[in-house]
Amino acid sequence: MENITMIGTGSAMVTKCYNTCFTLSQGNEHFLVDAGGGNTILTNLEKLNISVNQIHNMFISHNHNDHILGSVWVIRAVAQSILNDKYNDNFNIYCHKNSIDAIKLISSVVLQKKFLKLFDNRILFHEIVDNYKTTILNRNITFFDIHSTKELQHGFSTTLLNGKSLTFLGDEPYREDVKKYCENVDYLLHEAFCLYSQKDIFNPYEKHHATVKDACSNAKKLNAKNILLYHTEDKNLEQRKDLYIKEGKQEFNGTIYVPDDLDIINL
Repeated sequence: MENITMIGTGSAMVTKCYNTCFTLSQGNEHFLVDAGGGNTILTNLEKLNISVNQIHNMFISHNHNDHILGSVWVIRAVAQSILNDKYNDNFNIYCHKNSIDAIKLISSVVLQKKFLKLFDNRILFHEIVDNYKTTILNRNITFFDIHSTKELQHGFSTTLLNGKSLTFLGDEPYREDVKKYCENVDYLLHEAFCLYSQKDIFNPYEKHHATVKDACSNAKKLNAKNILLYHTEDKNLEQRKDLYIKEGKQEFNGTIYVPDDLDIINL
């Protein structure tokens, strides 16, 4: 069965949950999408019973610390497993050139040379550009530029093995430039920094983010069947799911997913 496993669901400065990252999973193999900002990614992968030996593909959407810094911990864990002869095949990292440069630079400062020697040998970097196409876990993947107002960033679209379509929009709102990747999809993955009713508290627009109302309005406009909301504030996690769905339902009649960290969503 195919599913999304949420490793984290929060925005950059959360402390009560982990930064947004997840896997698209197929059986015992997992495609990691972003990595959060620290080694909590390893903690949460362990809680989910996902070994790094089951992750051979990782996508980093952009250079912000809450997306890229956790990748260094994943790389270290994979590299150690390779050196221990426990990791089969290669580890593929997909990101744009600026992120490749950043990951290599950070790694050169904080990782031992025995790990760095695996770069471009067993740990392979794949430079993506707008409309870059590849195949990961037998799914055709198209990475696309989301036209960020802050930092070069990519999302992706794919068709699942069950024939359903899925688009991940990174951590900024939908823009008309990427309509062709989003229209009529079965699953739209869209950030929602906070409730529209709390926009004056969290100031999402100053941070170039969307509210729940905005995200669900986009889903309706795009004729998406389901929307998954993530990259949120964390001030009321106990009620986040209920409150976000209640606001979202005023805009969108499809299914609204508001996952917690460690939730698994069957697709």
